[in-house]
Amino acid sequence: MTDSHATSAQNIATTYDPTEIEKKWYKTWEDHGYFKPSGQGDSFCVMIPPPNVTGSLHMGHGFNNTVIDAFTRYQRMMGKNTLWQPGTDHAGIATQMVVERQLAAENISRHDLGREKFIEKVWEWKEQSGGHITKQIRRLGSSVDWSRERFTMDDGLSHAVKEVFVQLHEQGLIYRGKRLVNWDPKFQTALSDLEVENHEEKGSLWHFKYFFENESLTTSNGLNYLVVATTRPETLFGDSAVAVHPTDERYQHLIGQHIVLPISGRLVPIIADEYVEKDFGTGCVKITPAHDFNDYEVGKRCQLPLINIFNKYAEVLAEFEYIEKAGQNISKTIPAPADYIGLERFEARKKLVVQAEQEGWLEKIEPYDLKAPRGDRSGVIVEPLLTDQWYVKIAPLAEPAVEAVKDGRIKFVPEQYTNMYMSWMNNIQDWCISRQLWWGHRIPAWYDADGNVYVGRDENEVRQKHNLGADTSLSQDEDVLDTWFSSGLWTFSTLGWTGDAAKDAQNEILKTFHPTDLLVTGFDIIFFWVARMIMMTMHFMKQADGSPQIPFKTVYVHGLVRDGEGQKMSKSKGNVLDPLDLIDGIDLEGLVKKRTFGLMNPKQAEKIEKATRKEFPEGISSYGTDAVRFTFCALANTGRDIKFDLKRVEGYRNFCNKIWNATRFVLMNVEGQEIAEQAQPELWELPEQWIISRLQQAEAQVHQAFATYRLDLAAQAIYEFIWNEYCDWYVELTKPVLNDVDVSSARKAEVRRVLLSVLESALRLAHPLMPYLTEEIWQTLAPMLGREGKTIMTAAYPISDASKINEQAEADMSWLQGLIGAVRNIRGEMGLGNARLLPVLLKNISTTEQTRIERIEPLFKALAKVESIEFLADQEEPPLSSSSVVGHASVFVPMKGLIDPKAELGRLQKDLDKIQKQYDQIANKLSNEGFVKKAPPAVVEGEKAKLAEFTQQLEKVRHNMEQIANL
Repeated sequence: MTDSHATSAQNIATTYDPTEIEKKWYKTWEDHGYFKPSGQGDSFCVMIPPPNVTGSLHMGHGFNNTVIDAFTRYQRMMGKNTLWQPGTDHAGIATQMVVERQLAAENISRHDLGREKFIEKVWEWKEQSGGHITKQIRRLGSSVDWSRERFTMDDGLSHAVKEVFVQLHEQGLIYRGKRLVNWDPKFQTALSDLEVENHEEKGSLWHFKYFFENESLTTSNGLNYLVVATTRPETLFGDSAVAVHPTDERYQHLIGQHIVLPISGRLVPIIADEYVEKDFGTGCVKITPAHDFNDYEVGKRCQLPLINIFNKYAEVLAEFEYIEKAGQNISKTIPAPADYIGLERFEARKKLVVQAEQEGWLEKIEPYDLKAPRGDRSGVIVEPLLTDQWYVKIAPLAEPAVEAVKDGRIKFVPEQYTNMYMSWMNNIQDWCISRQLWWGHRIPAWYDADGNVYVGRDENEVRQKHNLGADTSLSQDEDVLDTWFSSGLWTFSTLGWTGDAAKDAQNEILKTFHPTDLLVTGFDIIFFWVARMIMMTMHFMKQADGSPQIPFKTVYVHGLVRDGEGQKMSKSKGNVLDPLDLIDGIDLEGLVKKRTFGLMNPKQAEKIEKATRKEFPEGISSYGTDAVRFTFCALANTGRDIKFDLKRVEGYRNFCNKIWNATRFVLMNVEGQEIAEQAQPELWELPEQWIISRLQQAEAQVHQAFATYRLDLAAQAIYEFIWNEYCDWYVELTKPVLNDVDVSSARKAEVRRVLLSVLESALRLAHPLMPYLTEEIWQTLAPMLGREGKTIMTAAYPISDASKINEQAEADMSWLQGLIGAVRNIRGEMGLGNARLLPVLLKNISTTEQTRIERIEPLFKALAKVESIEFLADQEEPPLSSSSVVGHASVFVPMKGLIDPKAELGRLQKDLDKIQKQYDQIANKLSNEGFVKKAPPAVVEGEKAKLAEFTQQLEKVRHNMEQIANL
């Protein structure tokens, strides 16, 4: 035992102060290596979803870490060889964005520094931010094996990334091609579909006149032009055709003809394609294959040229790039209209619309609701752009990943996310993995002066493989890999995978802990991360028989953490909570500063400041880690979003204090006293039989909750048992025994042992959810019971013993609780103090129940402060009494001698006057014919029901007054 950490009743604080306890115990756990795998038992491995090194952990991280740690600590206590693998993600675009902002504040750009110096700056930021994040993870109590901490750009993981890229390329699964991508003009990089957010926005639909090449042609209604509707006028210069639906009778005779493209004068064909919606606009749409994903597909089907009109800043090129058809290289360039060269796309839009209006080919503009695609980090409109990028051919990788979920090797919890995963995987497109950034894994490809590309692990390998001499100049690809490419290898790269079969076969860590057991993640990255991990892992990790190995067996999907009103937490809304602020507390000024920091809009900042001052006039109290963690667990409904309410945290801080105070009571009553060394069930009476039985039930409920990934149910079972059953009932039931001089010393010694042992078991039961409080108290209780072990972390988790479940005791105790509650209610209604002993009359009691009551009579009298119990016959009327009901039994406490009749009559008269006033108001309303005729029938019936209720109340009060008058 670590006696230096022991607590006793003499020095235990009045209330639980978690601050010093948390610092002390985390350091002890980490210093002693308790987080490392034990090397014993079956393995259990879980991977941390690596947080981005871009700042601080948020509430989602706090929730995710708590959930993972609860499962990890549970499995560790169940005797598993447990590894929780930690690490952080380099988060390419997000991290580069942060560092570029810092440089911009000094009027410096990354281009001023150059690539090498800029990367040095990012590494400096990583060391600062990554260190802050690891401190936060520690504060949350996360029992990760810090000796195995990984970073997606450390040497081992970088090696794995190169190895995977090269192998996929050699297998023909990675290729380079010019294709349409989501382009972010602000960050100058391609984005995956998952990094694009579609926002509902107000826009316009412009209707333009496209005149026929053949001036004798007309539409069915006699016009010599087509009216084409578009939401993007600026892409007109890149039009390759005008399309109509094949069955649209209005335009059948025009298919195959040409129109003259406004401004440029270029001829484009009129084509037919089923993509066109007849009722959209006029049923004629412009097709711009190089700047629209749907148009790109039409262009491929109809063999249309692709004309790129924008540069990477979304500005109009001086010469447009003209590709004869999809899949070919650029064959030529065509000139751009001189007045538009260099204009930013939306400036070009404005100019084009003005010109169309002046020249008479703008027919009309109408409002139109559209979905604007914006970069999830930059917030700017994404531009579909033809660029050279690297792609993963995804279909061969997706097939086994789909089968693994379909056949149950990988399970989603809750199961509803299986359908979401399947839907996306069955419609998956090739993955664009190149990003035009400087921070990240640089693509292992080199180019010679002629543009030939060579892929290898390094330049030397490239030269050797392709017999390239020193006279051949090579330059490495400037792009880096998508962050999700490296994090997709997370489950095996972190365990030391090298790609060398012989070396990997000798890697005991990899063999022991892969496949991992559990992945805990939010639903929002199922496609970003989960699916890609499954695909990449199953391609590179194999079972002994050569079949694909899965990365994890279960994916536990949780919702988003929202505020108490159900709103998404965001900086712009000013409703963000930091888990560490809840743990440590923060004053009002600090909270205001944190919530408004960095906001560019003064009005928004003022609004957020005002709301914060109103909601938290005194800042946020310190709740401690255990209260915050228990709140997260109590709210952990699988799959649903979590409404985080500070009142819940306050309630669970009170729960911590409740446990602390119960411990103080136990210690004060057992320290220095005789404690039975072994359980002696023959000395157990109802309280012991009951609490031991309830402990078994609670243990079974918690195990079932962990098995079904319902931490909310585990928290509920623990809370109910410790607060409502152990503290509120069993502790109270022991007081008469321990204070009674007539009770034998053996019986008292056994009661002390049960007090201690049940509390110690409850601490172990609660430890995965609230580690600090339970460790601090366990260090004192365990030695008193002869428990071995240096930490509760590695103590055995309680397991239910069905032989100790006593249904008779639970039924008897339920009756006792009901009777005590009934008497306490009567005492409160009559305004009687707790010191006064009361006579109790019981009616409607069966013979079986009478026997039960006789068994619990001593406890009932002691806890309810009852003087005597008398049973009334069914036909016997009790004297004037205050009454309550327990099941079908009636409990009476006679009033005579307990109340002052005069004072009670005065009180009842006030009640009578109040009820009479309410009765008169409704009676007058119902006597008003106008009200009865005009009011809805339901309202009238409601008023009549209220009148009937007040009539009954008046009769009851008058009856009671008559009886009291006769006392």
